[in-house]
Amino acid sequence: MQNQFLHEVVVTAIIVKDGKYLITRRALAKKRFPGRWTVPGGKLETNDYVNLAKDTVEYWYNVLEQVLRREVKEEVGLGINKIEYVTSLATIHKDGAPSLVISCMAEWESGEVTLQQSETDQHAWVSLAEARKYDLIDGIYDELKMADARRRGERSEWKRIST
Repeated sequence: MQNQFLHEVVVTAIIVKDGKYLITRRALAKKRFPGRWTVPGGKLETNDYVNLAKDTVEYWYNVLEQVLRREVKEEVGLGINKIEYVTSLATIHKDGAPSLVISCMAEWESGEVTLQQSETDQHAWVSLAEARKYDLIDGIYDELKMADARRRGERSEWKRIST
């Protein structure tokens, strides 16, 4: 077993614009979940903070928010704001790599969708009902449902909603 304390850290964004959610289809050449629909996001890299000035003597703050803004800009060409936590999940991929995913929601701030073809090859702005028609990665619909409820002021932890 690998070091039990080392994980890939991934942060994702459920982006809201005009009451719709952005979903993207993972490129067919992707190793994990090719051709499946999800929300934009990506991995935390040490370069996301080590070359920046620390916010206190010891720490960098808002690292995940910065990573999410970078990943969303790279992957779909959008600016986002009002980032807030939705839920988290952990998995061990078939290649043995453990991942911790932090799912957030954010509001669209600027830009038009421009896809990074190596990451994603299609996109759609969908309502919650429309999202059910897509081949979403397991759990994503439940996260969209949570985000939708949060927009109405309802807070909860993740639970299986869809079947």
